[in-house]
Amino acid sequence: METVIAVVALLFVLFLGLGAYATVKAVGAAKRGVDRTLTQARRTVEDTTLRARTFALPGPVGELAQLRLRLRTSLRATQEALEAGATEDASLKESLGLFERLSAHGRQLDGELRRLESEPDRSGLARRLPELRERMERITTSADSLRWAAHERARRFSQDDLSTLSEQIDIEAGALRHWTTEPAPGRDAVSAESAAAGPTAGVAAAEEAAPRADPPVRPAAAAPGPRPTYPWDKKPRPETTT
Repeated sequence: METVIAVVALLFVLFLGLGAYATVKAVGAAKRGVDRTLTQARRTVEDTTLRARTFALPGPVGELAQLRLRLRTSLRATQEALEAGATEDASLKESLGLFERLSAHGRQLDGELRRLESEPDRSGLARRLPELRERMERITTSADSLRWAAHERARRFSQDDLSTLSEQIDIEAGALRHWTTEPAPGRDAVSAESAAAGPTAGVAAAEEAAPRADPPVRPAAAAPGPRPTYPWDKKPRPETTT
């Protein structure tokens, strides 16, 4: 009896621990989802504000907003491309490491540009713009180079896979057409001997040389399985009855 009670107590504690663990995991996942949503919303608001400043504020302040917008757009697009490609191509993990180092320079420049937006000395700000623009160009050029290299690598792999698949399909299609085989050896020799002996003898020799093969038996068709569905298939319209 004491053993049964101990087992029941152990199971209760185990289930209680599993429930607490599942609750913590669920709360953590929900928190990460909320944080991700808030981050995306904040980015959207900041990008919209920068785009509005680009058109509404002429001069150095408007150009600062334009530099920030170009910098953020390039880095974000490159990050998304590399992270998406790294899930299928392990070679892009090294590129992600390089991008992290480049992204640190981008964050530093973005913070500097944001602080300069409130600079009251417009003339001093105008003198710094060429140097800031040159730094932005170097960062975005490197980011764009990484992004386009990842795109071209993925496209090349896709083309190579499609070429290999096409060759395999051609081989399989030829194997399925098994009835288009070469004539049996020896038939040409029989035809030559028959032609030398005369038309009648040639026909008789050809008939004797021809193998007596039974007609091919077609394999029984297997029962059709469920038809696979594809994203481009149109869904059937529901029938209506009156």
